[in-house]
Amino acid sequence: MPKRSVRRDLSTGPFVPMTAEEFARELSVGEVAARSGIAVSALHFYEAQGLITSRRNASNQRRYPRAVLRLIAVIKVAQRTGIPLAEIREHLACLPRDRPVSAADWAKLSAGWHEVLDDRIARLQRLRDQLGTCIGCGCLSLTDCPLRNPGDEVSREGAGPRLLDPG
Repeated sequence: MPKRSVRRDLSTGPFVPMTAEEFARELSVGEVAARSGIAVSALHFYEAQGLITSRRNASNQRRYPRAVLRLIAVIKVAQRTGIPLAEIREHLACLPRDRPVSAADWAKLSAGWHEVLDDRIARLQRLRDQLGTCIGCGCLSLTDCPLRNPGDEVSREGAGPRLLDPG
């Protein structure tokens, strides 16, 4: 018979029995920080933002399943591409929380970000290509503006860089 430990799961009630094997698979916040390469404060932030979850043990210490390491890797990759945390959280909802993220899970998730990244790349290329000319602000202060924005037509669409960031 496996040795039983006790865990406190705040979402389902008081103490819930846990096998020693289950306990061994869990990581402390310090272990997750060391293995993932991010600060403990970042883990707390991710948790507050609903990106990852932990449970509290009987000593009220955070415990994470090992699967959180791959989930954090996905979050870090998404952040590096410039995807906002709110959007990351939305997409992470389709990932499993009870096991590591698989290649198939990642393929499904990344396909959803493909169009977003293509759009971001196109906007950055427009910015790069037009950086030395009018930025579309409607100010008419640059010599190219009368050609690109005759009669200050862009100003009717609102403030900001309308020519570079349409929509």
